[in-house]
Amino acid sequence: MRHLAFSSFKKITAAFFCTCLYTSAAFCQDDQHTDFVVNTAQPAVFTPGVVSTDADEFAPSFTPDGKSVYFSADDEIYFSKKIKGKWQKRVVAGFSGRWHDMDPFVSPDGKKLFFSSYRPLDGADQSAPQKFAHIWYVEHISGDEWSTPHHLGAPVNMDGINNYAPSVSKSGTLCFFSPRRDARYARKSYYARLINDSYEEPKPLLLNDADVKDTYIAPDESYLLFTCGADIYISYRNNTGWSRGKKLGANINNGKSNAAPYVSPDGKTLYYCSEGTHGILMIPVNR
Repeated sequence: MRHLAFSSFKKITAAFFCTCLYTSAAFCQDDQHTDFVVNTAQPAVFTPGVVSTDADEFAPSFTPDGKSVYFSADDEIYFSKKIKGKWQKRVVAGFSGRWHDMDPFVSPDGKKLFFSSYRPLDGADQSAPQKFAHIWYVEHISGDEWSTPHHLGAPVNMDGINNYAPSVSKSGTLCFFSPRRDARYARKSYYARLINDSYEEPKPLLLNDADVKDTYIAPDESYLLFTCGADIYISYRNNTGWSRGKKLGANINNGKSNAAPYVSPDGKTLYYCSEGTHGILMIPVNR
C-alpha cells in the first residue's frame, strides 16, 4: 500500500506488511539499482512542520504544475499550496474529512484525483463506513475545487475486497494494491488498462515472484516503483511486460521499513516514507 506513515498505516496494514517481511524476503532480494536516484544524495524531510509533522503524513501526490500537494494524515486527505515559493498551512480537501480517506493520487493531466476510502457506497447506510476500502475518484472543477466523489465500480472494486494505493498513467492505466483478490496471489498489486473509458479486468503484477505493494506507475508507463518487504524496488517496461525488480540504492533502502514511492510530475524528485521518520522524505532522481 502506498501508506507507510506509521500511525494510520500500522492500524490497517501491519499484518500484511509484517507477513511480507518473513514470507517473501527471499523472493524480494535482488541486485541493487543505484542509478535511479542520485547515489551521493541523502534523503531530506519534505517541508518539515508544514506537510511533514508528527501526524505521520504519507502518499504525497502533486498537481501537474507542482504547486499543490495532496497527502494522507489522520485518516483524512489534506493539501498544501505553494505560494511565492513557500508551502502553506495544510487544509483538509473538500471531498474528505468525514470518512477514513487515504492514498490520494492526482492523474498526470490533473483532471482526476483517485483515492482509497471506507466511505459508504451509494444506496448503503450513510451513517457508517463500509468494512472494506474501495477506490474512488473526484473530478477537477477549478482551483482547489473537486467534484463529489465517484465510486470506481467493477471490475476494479469488488464486494468484500480491500483496494488501496491507486496510481494512474497518462493513458489511464490504473495500478492498485488488492490483497486476497485472488487466492493464488495473497498480497499483490494489480493493473487495469482503460479502454474506451472502461477498465479491463485487473491483472496481477507478477514481479519478483513476491508481494508487490505501493505501486507507482510512471506517466509514460516506462517503469514501476513498488514496495516488497521493507524495501523499494524499480522495474522497467520491456517487450514482454516488466523486468525483474531491483532494489534502489542503500541511501534509500537502509534497513528500515520504506514504502509509498512517488515521483514528482517533473520527474526530478522521489518521495517516500520511512520507519522512524515523521512525514515524507525526498531525494533527487537522476535525469
